[in-house]
Amino acid sequence: MSNQTYTPAQKTLFAGCYTTFLINGMLALVLGAMLPYMRQSYGIDYALAGVLLSLHSVGNLISSFLAGLIPLYIGRKASSVLLSLTGALSFGLMLLSANPFVLMVAFFLTGICRGSISIYNNTAVNFLAPGKAWALNLLHGCFAIGAFICPFMVLFFTASNPEGWRSAIAVVLIACLLVSVIYSLVKPMDNRPVRKSSAAGGYDFLKMKEFWLAAGILFFYLCTEQGVNGWLVTYFKESGLMTDSYAQSMASILWLFILAGRLLCAALSTRISPSKLLCISACGYLVFFIVMITSRTLVPITVGIMGLGFCMAGLYPTTISSVGHISKEYPLAMAVLLTIAGCGSILMPSIIGLVAEQVGIVGGMSTLIVAVIVCMVLIFYNSYYKAKK
Repeated sequence: MSNQTYTPAQKTLFAGCYTTFLINGMLALVLGAMLPYMRQSYGIDYALAGVLLSLHSVGNLISSFLAGLIPLYIGRKASSVLLSLTGALSFGLMLLSANPFVLMVAFFLTGICRGSISIYNNTAVNFLAPGKAWALNLLHGCFAIGAFICPFMVLFFTASNPEGWRSAIAVVLIACLLVSVIYSLVKPMDNRPVRKSSAAGGYDFLKMKEFWLAAGILFFYLCTEQGVNGWLVTYFKESGLMTDSYAQSMASILWLFILAGRLLCAALSTRISPSKLLCISACGYLVFFIVMITSRTLVPITVGIMGLGFCMAGLYPTTISSVGHISKEYPLAMAVLLTIAGCGSILMPSIIGLVAEQVGIVGGMSTLIVAVIVCMVLIFYNSYYKAKK
């Protein structure tokens, strides 16, 4: 933990970021947790479900750009409040209509909300603690807490009634409104329109190999994370490997171990270099994913889930913190980085859905192994490049 002294306003901003990122974790996991019930209620097939999950990621991608652009004209506070309000609107649409087009719009808007929260909070924490892996690991630890809670909440509401997913959606809708309230109350890093200052440094970061390696790692990591978040419960439930309640608990166990891993990474980041942390994590990431996807009995599946969550925990925040100096020097770098990375979370859910429609959900989920392997290769090459540099 850093010895830096923060002002009361900065501490409040930290608290606001950590609280809203916890809610962001709930928002991210509720889609996958309630998807099997929504499919049943609304008659959605695998292909359309994959498209819906991908549209969430499309919204996430576009919002990463909007969250970097809109503050240039209206300031960070107004833009953060405006974009976060799309969360409440999106879940309201899900409750009101089963029309495929309306659902597409709703899932797209959930991505707008989630992405805007992500870029605002990552940028704010990097601004307050530039290059400090502990700060970002704690931030993403809060995300993991929200993600851990969410499947249990869905299970609570659907235990005696499959239509209870609607109540879970209503809870997340209210939580999204709370995000907008928090953003309206906290003092931002800098609330002035920053059109002029944003031009400082231009786009020179696009010439940096370090930036593109980080973008590649995040791209393939988000392929796996969004594929798992969106399809894990459906995979376990509809492949016949486990009961509904056990499948929901697996999603929570995954994020419980992601939380544990992020807290450990936050502690280790002051003693071990980010490159070494990433390489160690990447090895376990591959091994435990293979255990999870190839196992057909509960014990090894559970062990695989635990190990996968623990090892993937630090990949995203540690990679972002490793280029913190770039995002501080170039104001648009974080938006561009998250936009590129977000393409991975757009492609993978649809690929899984399309493959599942042809060969079944087991085959669809198995496609994730490609993303895991490529992510690992890039992490080791990134470590080699930095050591050579």
